Amino acid sequence: MRKTQILTWLIVLLVVMNAVTIGTIIYHNYREDQARENIAINSGQGGNMLNGRFLKQTIGFNDEQMNAFRKANQQFRPFAMEVTDQIDSLKAAMFAELQKTEPDTLQLNGISEEIGQLHARLKYDTYKFYLNIKKICSPEQKTALEKAFQPLFKNEDTAPGRQHRRGWNRN
Repeated sequence: MRKTQILTWLIVLLVVMNAVTIGTIIYHNYREDQARENIAINSGQGGNMLNGRFLKQTIGFNDEQMNAFRKANQQFRPFAMEVTDQIDSLKAAMFAELQKTEPDTLQLNGISEEIGQLHARLKYDTYKFYLNIKKICSPEQKTALEKAFQPLFKNEDTAPGRQHRRGWNRN
């Protein structure tokens, strides 16, 4: 009798552990799928993220289009992140140089040139990425894709007070 009770509880424990293990595997697979859907490209316009979920829900990408997007994004995203990090580092170096009592203008010129080259490379690869995504779109999807990518190609008003430039010459 005691042996039967122990075996019964052992079987119940094993069944519960198996159920928890299977549930955990299903949950992690679901989370992984969600993460794949959220492969994102920041458009730089405060929260406009071009990601798998956006393309699927807003533009209406099907599974085949999503696979093509993932493939293109896996090639583009690491490069874009690396170049963006390099540009940010160069901007920090430039600002540090500007803070010196006598900034080295030759060094500043070199940093400016390097930032320009990296930015040009990033824009080049961004337009190539866009064309790869555009190829897989229907005509209706192309219109929505254009609207989604537009912030990446607009003028970047990063200079403080740029919109108030006229007022600076009044005094």
